[in-house]
Amino acid sequence: MNQRLSVLTVSAILWLLTAFSACSPAPTWRQGEALYGIHCANCHMANGEGLAELYPPLAQASYLKEKNGELACLIRHGIEGPLEVNGVVFDMQMPGVPQLSATEITNIINYIHHSWSNDLRTVTLEEVTLQIKACEPQR
Repeated sequence: MNQRLSVLTVSAILWLLTAFSACSPAPTWRQGEALYGIHCANCHMANGEGLAELYPPLAQASYLKEKNGELACLIRHGIEGPLEVNGVVFDMQMPGVPQLSATEITNIINYIHHSWSNDLRTVTLEEVTLQIKACEPQR
């Protein structure tokens, strides 16, 4: 009876560990995947490849490395005018998404940084908050 009880106890423990590991929070950049799908994928596509010469790619985009310190402001306020990505000039206005919080922007950036063979460092909420503060209009 003790051996059977031990097997049941071990089975219950393993089941609980599996259940709790399935509920553990994903890395924050994964939380940005849903936000990317809502706010970015229409133009940059779900696979990050962009759309011809209209919308730039985010997959392995030179711009991400060169302008990393500007990404939070770009997401918050958008951009007008030409920009170059991987040697191609894009000149389609990108609207900002001012309703996104600094946390949401951080999650989107980190999702982009870790998707589509991008291998960029994880940015912190503090970095993004400072970027946003630096580009806010002065009152």
